[in-house]
Amino acid sequence: MAKLSARERAQLPDRAFAYLDAEGRRRLPINDEAHVRNALARFDRVPFPDDASRDRARKRLLNAAKKYGIVPVGFMTGQLRSERSARSGDFSTLPSGSVTFLLTDIEGSTGLLRDLGEDYAALLRDVRGIIRAAVRRGGGHKVDATGDEYLAVFERAASAVQAAVHLQHMLGERTWPGGVDVRVRTGIHSGRPTLTDTGYVGLSVHTVARVCAMAHGGQIVLSGRTKAAMDPAMPADMRLRSLGRHRLVGLPQPEPLFQVHAKGLRTRFPPLRTTP
Repeated sequence: MAKLSARERAQLPDRAFAYLDAEGRRRLPINDEAHVRNALARFDRVPFPDDASRDRARKRLLNAAKKYGIVPVGFMTGQLRSERSARSGDFSTLPSGSVTFLLTDIEGSTGLLRDLGEDYAALLRDVRGIIRAAVRRGGGHKVDATGDEYLAVFERAASAVQAAVHLQHMLGERTWPGGVDVRVRTGIHSGRPTLTDTGYVGLSVHTVARVCAMAHGGQIVLSGRTKAAMDPAMPADMRLRSLGRHRLVGLPQPEPLFQVHAKGLRTRFPPLRTTP
């Protein structure tokens, strides 16, 4: 790729650059296919003053990629993996002792990314917003959000389950771009992790990940520990259906798992997903 000279840069319009900073300096030229590919590779090396500026530059870059027929799957995947929205900086405010974790994951996210391209980033923000609102409504706290996953913690097991039901209702009410079907799997597990200055550590964190991985999009699966923590506080408008005992990867004993049934939720799913 030929490097732009100062004269050539000056002759290009502002729209030929992905990012214009507050002082008017133009970064990441996207005037032709070669420069678009270079900008995709260099995007993460550019310092942005805030998330809004970064998002605007990313959108312009992705629009340019679309213009030249570039499918930036690798770029988008890297962006989603590295993005951590509003990660809590003070973990001392999170509950300790006996807590309940809720973990969500978007089913078929790779296919959605392939189908939506640059629109997937907006879809992910909308999904996270719905989950975040449901968690806050239930009195929960965000622990982490990485890629397609969102981890939250609650002091009460029943609150975590109610938040899971609420977020499924909210997701079901949305119409998504391109008419795609967005389904989120949810796993819930209770335990007594150790709260450190960098977050939670303990077997319960790994367990909730395993439980979530076994669920299908639209399904809420919880562990026997969470069921025990809910009794006798089960909300009157919900019930649990036993899914049997299942061996979770890396855990010593099979875990009894249950599916949440509530008005407005799907109830029929294939057998739980298993990992060889």
